[in-house]
Amino acid sequence: MSALTLDGITMDRGGRRVLDDIGLSFAAGRMTAVIGANGAGKSTLLAIAAGLLTPGAGSVRLGERRLTAIGRRERARRRAYLPQRAGVEWPISVERVVALDLTPTLPAFGDLPSTMRPAIDDALAACDLLGLRHRPATSLSGGELARTMLARAIVADPELLIVDEPTAGLDPRHALDAMRRLRARADAGCTVIMAIHDLDLALGHADDLIALKAGRLLAAGLVSQTATEALLAALYDLPVRLTRDADGIAVRFLAPEE
Repeated sequence: MSALTLDGITMDRGGRRVLDDIGLSFAAGRMTAVIGANGAGKSTLLAIAAGLLTPGAGSVRLGERRLTAIGRRERARRRAYLPQRAGVEWPISVERVVALDLTPTLPAFGDLPSTMRPAIDDALAACDLLGLRHRPATSLSGGELARTMLARAIVADPELLIVDEPTAGLDPRHALDAMRRLRARADAGCTVIMAIHDLDLALGHADDLIALKAGRLLAAGLVSQTATEALLAALYDLPVRLTRDADGIAVRFLAPEE
């Protein structure tokens, strides 16, 4: 398993500075939550970390190698990326959608290769999809599709897993299941990076916290040390109260006059 390192990442889009000189290191075997308001630069940061966007300045390394020096096939094998609002245009079955991350080409009909079955079954079970495996993906609800795309992201057991809003559209049980599944990947040695708005889930499951505001790095460090009322108030421009107990950290934002 390898760490991911970003050095001096700067990015302009539409004449606006989206990321400004960002330097970060994401360690193997740790789960990092990237937080910030809408427009903070979270999705752009994740896309650059996954090698899907080229920054205006700076570099990305996976282990000791620049990401740009790693071939597309090897990169696809070593890292998985789950974007926001991932969709499926063709009415192929759920299990075939999941299988797509195991091979670049797959027939639309006929039996799946037997060698793929154990990994597919494990991913489907992990995301509570065994009962939906033969359903056309285009017929799924938003939450069911989100679980399908998460299963696709984890099916190949990548060493680097980057997910953008993995709990969006999920009901509370499946949101918690998704976080536990990501937590288990990190515990098994995977480098897990997620952008997330649900702060209770983020602070309750992540090891490390990255806070972005208007493209700048506001804070980075251990959740236990970095998640403070002062940081969150500065990040979201709202008063906030944190409650810490044996179950973790609960976040309550207050109306400005409270």
